[in-house]
Amino acid sequence: MSDVVSTARHVAFDWGGVFTVGTFDGRSTQNVADRSGVPVERVRDSYFRHVRQLEVGAWTLPDFWTTLQAETGVTLAYSEFEPLYLGSIHDNLPMYTTLAALPPAVRVGLLSNNYPVVSDHLRRDPRFSRFDALVFSNELGHKKPAPESFAALEDAMGVPAAQVAFVDDVQENIDAANRAGFHGILYHHDHHTEFEQTLSDWLHRS
Repeated sequence: MSDVVSTARHVAFDWGGVFTVGTFDGRSTQNVADRSGVPVERVRDSYFRHVRQLEVGAWTLPDFWTTLQAETGVTLAYSEFEPLYLGSIHDNLPMYTTLAALPPAVRVGLLSNNYPVVSDHLRRDPRFSRFDALVFSNELGHKKPAPESFAALEDAMGVPAAQVAFVDDVQENIDAANRAGFHGILYHHDHHTEFEQTLSDWLHRS
């Protein structure tokens, strides 16, 4: 990506489905089912009924796991669950290449509906040092598409929303970003080359 960009143009990203291939929740619940022998439908029923408690920071990950165990009959200890959970991340490597290639003049943010422990894990990833702003729902107490999420992103970015493209794989979140004044770009990993061109066009627009 060229270094000749408008200094008034910046970009922020979602994490799941953008920096990962597929959904983290789908892979993690399948991995729990496979390891424990409990049907995946039972795991997912409990998981998705309670995962919002993680996303808004109301529960710790051990709290969540205790509830899931009680409802599903999974007997894995938390000490086995946490590495299994973090191991469910499947990186979208082309997006990390795109991230690293962004010119220094471009401010880069992240707005992610995320979970305790996972957000800490991401912060420790050396590749995340390229981000100027990290906003995680579990720390904020609000999740996308709530307006509070995008207000927090704009504040963390330190530039007006109108100067920031927001990249997400969910149309509902793109719509919310547009309402908040961002320039929404819908992403799918199967069309990464086209996305790179779209982002380049945005960054170089005068």
